Amino acid sequence: MADDNFLFDRKGLPEDLLFLIQQYPRDGWREPGALSAMGRFWLKRHNLFRELAVQLSGSIDRLREEDFEPRDFAAWFAPRLDYLLSDLEGHHHVEDAHYFPIFMAAEPRLRRGFDILDRDHHQIHDLLVHNADAGRQFVQALEKGGDALRFAAEAYGVQATRLVAGLMRHLEDEEDLIVPLLMDRYSGGETLM
Repeated sequence: MADDNFLFDRKGLPEDLLFLIQQYPRDGWREPGALSAMGRFWLKRHNLFRELAVQLSGSIDRLREEDFEPRDFAAWFAPRLDYLLSDLEGHHHVEDAHYFPIFMAAEPRLRRGFDILDRDHHQIHDLLVHNADAGRQFVQALEKGGDALRFAAEAYGVQATRLVAGLMRHLEDEEDLIVPLLMDRYSGGETLM
């Protein structure tokens, strides 16, 4: 049986950790005033990460389908890759060091869930490193063209697809813990401090 904690094996968090999302289902998150400023900010950041990851993952197809000059494509691709990799790493660091301890103290029954998310961050870090390496090789191969570009594009595509899959699972699971917790404990203007 797959380990519930492994990012690529699970289909969601274990049921015993989902008691708050049963009280505050996703459908209600869109209602006016349902989310605190922090909840809206959290979802906005996650949606940005989703959007960038999908753009970068689809960039190989975009390169094949459209007539790009290598330099123009590199100018589009490289800053987006750098932003995603560095911002995601920073976001996870702040969560691990600051927010997760506060959330665990606010709701100790979710500790195991935050431990799972923390382990995800380590796995995602490895995915980011592999993605950065493959992305650099891909950018370098843009100038060479031919087989070098084809092989580098394929290698980047594999890494990007894996990053997107892991990231999407993680973001959804993180939201399932955090957004309902924020709605339950911090919707009345209270702060986390």
